[in-house]
Amino acid sequence: MSCIQGYICAVPAANRAAFIDHARTAAEAFRDHGCLSAVECWGDDVPDGEVTSFPLAVKAEPDEIVVFSWYVWPSKDAHDAAMNEAMSDPRLSPETNPMPFDGKRVIFGAFEPLLELGAPRKGGYVDGFVVAVPKNKRDAFMAFAKACDPVFIEHGATWIMEAWGTDIPEGKHTDFRRAVKAGPDEEVVFSWVQWPDRAARDAGNEKIMNDPRLAAKPMPFDGKRLIYGGFVPVVEV
Repeated sequence: MSCIQGYICAVPAANRAAFIDHARTAAEAFRDHGCLSAVECWGDDVPDGEVTSFPLAVKAEPDEIVVFSWYVWPSKDAHDAAMNEAMSDPRLSPETNPMPFDGKRVIFGAFEPLLELGAPRKGGYVDGFVVAVPKNKRDAFMAFAKACDPVFIEHGATWIMEAWGTDIPEGKHTDFRRAVKAGPDEEVVFSWVQWPDRAARDAGNEKIMNDPRLAAKPMPFDGKRLIYGGFVPVVEV
């Protein structure tokens, strides 16, 4: 089964160009070590939150932008083997390709695909989501996604991925579990919805909010801890 490595980080707005250069170089290196695809998305419509949010998750400063990213590997074993090989790749060395952001606040983890609808397209606009779901409600979450995600496609989305956490490490400063205040009986779900552009996303989400089919479906998770935001792809390898 393929493995999705999800990432969230905070990047100074002034370092946008430096981040794109850094991320493209790193993504190309990982591609050469077996990564199937990589997408880095720059925050565009990322709301603050009182309980949880993307900015809170990475302790973003006022001058920082949240980045939402994913790398797809053939398997978790392939990813782990590549990480060992990549240690000697100069393109991934902090000396030759320094990170233009605080690496101590980067959130990362491994996920397995649960549900995929549509197909990826270059560019577009991405809504990213992270939520905590009770482990004993995995099947209920799948049923919820199978019922609701086609409505997003009907209203203009082109690609949806729902992925279930399989290796979510604990961090010293930030991590996926803290991001959504996950309890010990909960697992983290990492998801995205791709749209043709921001206008299609805004129009589609307005229709979705008023679609009675979604209102009739109870969420098998605490929606108050769901974090979400809109992003623009800036690196695609």
